[in-house]
Amino acid sequence: MATPLTLDALRRHAIARSLFRPLALPAAVRRLGFVQADPMRAPARAQDLILFQRVRDYRAGDLERRYERLGLEEDAFVNYGFVPRGMLALLHPRTPRQAWDADTTQRARAVLDFVRERGLAHPREVGQAFAHHGRVAGYWGGDLNASTRLLDHMHYHGWLRVRRREGGTRLYEAMEHAAQDDSPAARRARAEALVDAIVNLYAPLPASSLGYLVTLLRYGAPQLAAEARAVAQAARTRYGHAVVDGTTWFWPADENPASRRHQPDGTGLRLLAPFDPVVWDRRRFEMLWGWAYRFEAYLPAPRRTMGHYALPLLWGEQVLGWANLRLERGRLVRELGFVSGRAPRDAAFKRALDEELARFEAFLSGYGRAVGGPQE
Repeated sequence: MATPLTLDALRRHAIARSLFRPLALPAAVRRLGFVQADPMRAPARAQDLILFQRVRDYRAGDLERRYERLGLEEDAFVNYGFVPRGMLALLHPRTPRQAWDADTTQRARAVLDFVRERGLAHPREVGQAFAHHGRVAGYWGGDLNASTRLLDHMHYHGWLRVRRREGGTRLYEAMEHAAQDDSPAARRARAEALVDAIVNLYAPLPASSLGYLVTLLRYGAPQLAAEARAVAQAARTRYGHAVVDGTTWFWPADENPASRRHQPDGTGLRLLAPFDPVVWDRRRFEMLWGWAYRFEAYLPAPRRTMGHYALPLLWGEQVLGWANLRLERGRLVRELGFVSGRAPRDAAFKRALDEELARFEAFLSGYGRAVGGPQE
């Protein structure tokens, strides 16, 4: 008789399958399938923090510096981020939930002609050429000028792609997506591949989290929303699953969370991004680690309990607390918090923490390197 699956086994599997042995940058992104992006640097951008834990000798900014040579695309999936180029055929042609009006379509076509003529366009050049007036609310506070927002929408609609960035600013080129087989079977197959990518990235997943993530596909593939829901509803026939403590969990069918073959070694210490796949699902986090992690960057300072950009602190198989890191005069300053109220007292923890902070200092040195660094 098989031993019943436990939360301890699910926790170990969640760590081991996501925090795999470091790979080369292209291979790590392919293994993940999606790397969430965020513009906030505290102390590094989310995409850099995520890849730092999975890429050999990774330095902050390497993804941006090497982007054109990696076969990746910036695009929408369940959130905005980076995907292997092959995933575009699953996401496009995208049918946005809200169509453009005639005036916006006309302006977009004029901008597309301009970008095609130039080959590569900076938002500033588009703004100067078309003098689009007005300012609109940006995604992360502040505002963006109207031409920049139009470029953003054209990218989402699949008319443009991001060829590279300069100083964090997207530079665009024209893009065309091949027509897709729109038969029910082909649409179902694309939806299955997208839900598979979700499960691959975030498993083991409680059923409620799988359902929530599939609803987020309305962002990346709104034209496949109905098919994706159907895949989620049939998850028991497609994915490995078990009921643990009253909750149904899902994972890729070829994996076995109860196996001891690929388990974490129990000795490492990692400081993880708030959007790292290990901690992204706050519902799963609380189930696996028994406390509620909160991302508080957008809360007023007096309401924060963990800090501006708390990085969950993984020690072995447990997330014991969090760290806020910042650079002051080139030195890394840390502020630690622990669920129990105090740090472990053993020498192994202190040594592992010092090693992780030293790794962070080397990692953050990448922000001092010029974009367009050494070739592969």
